[in-house]
Amino acid sequence: RNSYLGDPDFVKNPVEHLLDVKYAAKLRAAIDPQKAGDSNKIKPGVAPHEGSNTTHYSIVDKWGNAVSVTYTLNNWFGAGVMASKTGVILNDEMDDFTVKVGVPNMYGLVQGEANAIAPGKTPLSSMSPTIVTKDGKAVMVVGTPGGSRIITATLLTMLNVIDYGMNIQEAVDAPRFHQQWQPEETNIDTFAVSPDTLKILESWGQKFAGPQPLNHVAAILVGAPSLGGKPVGNNRFYGANDPRRNTGLSLGY
Repeated sequence: RNSYLGDPDFVKNPVEHLLDVKYAAKLRAAIDPQKAGDSNKIKPGVAPHEGSNTTHYSIVDKWGNAVSVTYTLNNWFGAGVMASKTGVILNDEMDDFTVKVGVPNMYGLVQGEANAIAPGKTPLSSMSPTIVTKDGKAVMVVGTPGGSRIITATLLTMLNVIDYGMNIQEAVDAPRFHQQWQPEETNIDTFAVSPDTLKILESWGQKFAGPQPLNHVAAILVGAPSLGGKPVGNNRFYGANDPRRNTGLSLGY
């Protein structure tokens, strides 16, 4: 993703190649399930970082309109500039671009040429506000802050609902893991993996770290408490607030 992708108005993204079944099979064949891989052999390109100053909200109304919004300042207080008389602080998202190939940004991350600065261009981002639809109607709205961990947390929540049949709060509460190539370690929630399992994985060369910084998933299911549940009408909504941060809430009015 971070080696090849950039603003599609400026870069031809090889999406079809990256999603190709044969390409996926080639990558899968290179994975040894009982031995950690060498990250240094993987093509360079590290995920951009949104910092810890990101906000997300998910909304659905009685007419079925759905909104999933994630926005960020990037660094603390963004650019450190406030728009006169508004109280609006300007972000410093320019740091999400590749200023110079091979030179790290403020977070020590190195990115590719496809994400280079250009007039009118949008930087590569991990922000993933998502609306899941069925038969043209919104059935799930989900998103989260959390920098490069946003993609993982959002996807795991969706998989918990769609593939594992959890209700929305169970899906948000469930333990998570995150791996982004560099640093060469997997972040896991506390108690997500048993001590015995950790010892086995570590004997294979895997390295683990804690879950910081925490995500804060905000999600809504429309019509039923789970996708496999009996539909109760489009005007019934089930919201879930992530307990990992002592902020936010699920609210209806």
